[in-house]
Amino acid sequence: MQRFFSILIGLMLTASIASAASIPEPRVAKVNDRIYALLGPMEMPTKKNQGYMVNSVLLIGDTGAIVIDTGLSDEIGTMLAGHFAKLTDKPIKYVINTHHHGDHTLGNAAFPAAKFLSSELCRQLMLEDGPTWISILESINERKFPNTRVIPADTTYPKKSRTELTLAGIKLVFWVPEAAHTIGDMMIWLPDDQVLLSGDVLVNQVAPSFRDAKLKEWINTLGEVQNLPIKTIVPGHGPLMSKQEAAAMHQRMLSLYDGIAAGVKAGLTDSEIRQKLDLTEWKKLHNFDEQMGNNINKAYLEIEADNF
Repeated sequence: MQRFFSILIGLMLTASIASAASIPEPRVAKVNDRIYALLGPMEMPTKKNQGYMVNSVLLIGDTGAIVIDTGLSDEIGTMLAGHFAKLTDKPIKYVINTHHHGDHTLGNAAFPAAKFLSSELCRQLMLEDGPTWISILESINERKFPNTRVIPADTTYPKKSRTELTLAGIKLVFWVPEAAHTIGDMMIWLPDDQVLLSGDVLVNQVAPSFRDAKLKEWINTLGEVQNLPIKTIVPGHGPLMSKQEAAAMHQRMLSLYDGIAAGVKAGLTDSEIRQKLDLTEWKKLHNFDEQMGNNINKAYLEIEADNF
């Protein structure tokens, strides 16, 4: 009997550990019959969520499927691949990375048969910064990820371009702006569906990260988004987004930039400017506390450099 209870307790502990280590399930949002968004958690990457925080997209074409963004590890990519398999039996022929950050690219290894597409600078930055992102992944989870590796694009698209093409029977426009959330962003416009897949150029209900941003160009790009006849936006993080919500993000970013620029012009320090900013709308966003201090500092440094 004692041995029975020992085995039972062991099984319970094993189950508990496995449960604690499981990657959170995405929320599957059907945009239309051929577009599905797998929406990840909105909190910052932690050991509990294993770094899973990104939105991914499945496009189901006539001759195959396309995936946009793959998560922070091969394990997250494999989890996403399992969900994609429930939505279509067509092979995943293409993976598109919207930018180089590891939470969007390090799951590429889970799609070995796919052809990989990105902007030219995304490819370059993946090769340069990929090892740093793997270190971040392993630090968060306190373990190694031997099967997670950098897999950059086979085909790339240049800065400041819009390329019309058809993949798997789906018409797409690859929009590579001058810069935005990073210098290597690429958005995907689906003209027949009037759907924009924005990567982190747009995020919803989440504080954006300015870490690698060019803010002036980002704000200009957000203004250009308003010229598209958009029905739905799949942002890089957060729920599906409307054109009106994109306009609100644009205005929020512009007001912040203008407030910091006015402080720089007045000769105020970073901390003095922070005290004067109206952050009411920003405080409503997830991860405000984690992101906003660094965001204001990054904006201050960029604006100060521009005015030097």
